[in-house]
Amino acid sequence: MSIEPLLAGYKRFLAGDLGRHRARWERLAQGQSPKIMVIACSDSRVDPATIFDAGPGEIFAVRNVANIVPPDLGESGYHGVSAAIEFAVTQLEVSEIVVMGHGQCGGCGAALSHHFDAAAPGAGGYIDRWLDLVAPVRDAVIAQHGAHATTAMEQAVVRMSLDNLRSFPWIAQRERDGRLQLHGAWFAIMQGELHLLDEASGAFAPVR
Repeated sequence: MSIEPLLAGYKRFLAGDLGRHRARWERLAQGQSPKIMVIACSDSRVDPATIFDAGPGEIFAVRNVANIVPPDLGESGYHGVSAAIEFAVTQLEVSEIVVMGHGQCGGCGAALSHHFDAAAPGAGGYIDRWLDLVAPVRDAVIAQHGAHATTAMEQAVVRMSLDNLRSFPWIAQRERDGRLQLHGAWFAIMQGELHLLDEASGAFAPVR
């Protein structure tokens, strides 16, 4: 395997989208002004731009294992996800944030099974440390649904991530005064079906 498939795709891009939308790319070269941020999983099957049929410059996307938003932990350590959220909210001033989980999420499955517990770096240790963030919701899901309730786990992580977003005071304030709206979503890969969270009931329902 090589990067040849990527280079072939780039050549198709040169011959197709770039040429057809040259003016758009020239505008984007001057800066970005997306109104929507999507926090999604790194899983190769759930690309937000594909699912939402969005073009370049329309979505500010952050992707990580299991679409986790850490809580506000202050200034200690390194916070790649928090920095990206801060940039989107305070600098780009996005008006919507969508946290999107998905079916067959390997990170959520690993959390449920404790697959990487006590692993060394290079053998899953970084994954184990990252998944520590979902330990409370994992334990609650297992207590209520059992250790194989992957959909319940995937959706619980979305709810947790929304709660964690609100732990950042500059997000909570913008939500209170109407400048920012938060949304939860879950994508069923096999059906290609997007479900949205009703935070009042805590339930996800498919988009019709």
